[in-house]
Amino acid sequence: MFRSFLTVSSGTLASRLLGFVRDSVIAALLGAGPVADAFLAAFQLVNVVRRLLSEGGLNAALVPAWLKVRDGDGEAAARAFAGRVLGTVSAAVIAAALVIGALMPLVIAAIAPGFVGRETLQLAVDNARLMLPYLAFAGPVTVMMALLNAQGHFALTAFSPLLFNIALISVMVVLLMRQQDPVQAALVMAATIGVAGLLQLSMLARRGAKLASPLRVSFDPEMRGFLGRAVPGMVASSAPQWLMVAGAVIASTSPSAVSWLYFANRLLELPLGIVGVAMGTVLIPEMTRAVRSGAPAAIAHAESRALELAVGLALPATLGLMVLSGPIVRMLFEHGAFTAEDSAATAQALIWLTLALPAHVLVKALSPAFFAREDTMTPLFATLKAVVVAIAAAFLLGRMFGASGIAAGIALGAWSNALALIRKGAATFGFSVDAGARRRLPRILAAALAMGAALWLAEAALPTAGSHGLAQAASLLVLIAAVIAGYGLLLQLFGVAGWREAVNAIRQRRPA
Repeated sequence: MFRSFLTVSSGTLASRLLGFVRDSVIAALLGAGPVADAFLAAFQLVNVVRRLLSEGGLNAALVPAWLKVRDGDGEAAARAFAGRVLGTVSAAVIAAALVIGALMPLVIAAIAPGFVGRETLQLAVDNARLMLPYLAFAGPVTVMMALLNAQGHFALTAFSPLLFNIALISVMVVLLMRQQDPVQAALVMAATIGVAGLLQLSMLARRGAKLASPLRVSFDPEMRGFLGRAVPGMVASSAPQWLMVAGAVIASTSPSAVSWLYFANRLLELPLGIVGVAMGTVLIPEMTRAVRSGAPAAIAHAESRALELAVGLALPATLGLMVLSGPIVRMLFEHGAFTAEDSAATAQALIWLTLALPAHVLVKALSPAFFAREDTMTPLFATLKAVVVAIAAAFLLGRMFGASGIAAGIALGAWSNALALIRKGAATFGFSVDAGARRRLPRILAAALAMGAALWLAEAALPTAGSHGLAQAASLLVLIAAVIAGYGLLLQLFGVAGWREAVNAIRQRRPA
């Protein structure tokens, strides 16, 4: 499992790093005013729908169902089932995109009620409509990615999303060089997003289409049953994005708050993507095989390794982002139209929003235990409850503390989600933690706290905001690299993992 996790994490890391470049250019082009708010609200809508399908959403429902058909009825039946899923999902997504496009003013007014009566509403509607073609391509792309994941082929699915960011960055660099008007630049960027999905589909079509044939649209009882299980799982797997939408509903009433929260959340998505998405992609097939085998030791092994990865990577990331929020935001986004005041507001929001990171990763680690048992309703109800908590808390705290209060409300919603899954899982089937995890988890916690303390002391030595940008960036990157190396050394000294053990885990092949 570690080797597959590393493959998916590497692809996600590359995509997230390109995403930082993309968002840095967006900040330079659009700043944090009404034009940026409109573009980012539309982009957030597309992101939510995209992640309903991809990044573990549809994967969580399709992988167990496909494995069940293949193991019970053979490869031909599995291909036929996959062909019906591919055709049906593609048709449904295209129809949904057309309906959303027609109703876009109402949709934007629902997710950003503060835009109503302002020019920002029409800007967001125009941007969102230009982005919609991406969703039509996202349907078949996601089905093919899930089928490849089910067979243990993670490399292609992990690295194909890079095309999205490469296409968008290339267009934005041209716009920046031409000093394009922000409104026109936003429209060109939105149209590029609409086309980028075609690139990803082209990359996956040859390999993924072989796993799904014949291709047809079907709403027979088997397909209706699959969709009935899939839709709740897709909604539940996108919990972090739904919580950000909940925050944007409240933030839309405050100028620039949507932009500040968006850029703060982008920093959160690097560790969440590396850990959470990889676990959602790799752990679901592993957990499904363990549950279907009925072997308690296999189930305990999968759950324990997921918990160790969640704690070992999410906790130091949380501490690091909280301590370095100001320098990181300045380095990435304080360029062009994005001012020092925008950086300060984004950094404050990031500190509170980062408290949601451990909860998000726990949800990603816990949800596969439900999905593997074909229980998608429990994670769905936990997500819906979390959204309600986030909206209520963001409304109350936002009135008192602005964007930072909204970020804190989102964090409360995330922890509501995680605690609901812990309680339900413990009561229903119990979580199994093996002896190795019980030995290593306290040591991981100690190493992370020691790393956080060292980082807090070292942060004072960084160049101040008035220093040269290159000096700030170089010092910050050196500090981050040193802290990562130090954390790895602490894990080795505490007996959590050694370099030889890690290399051997990477070299191990997954059993057929």
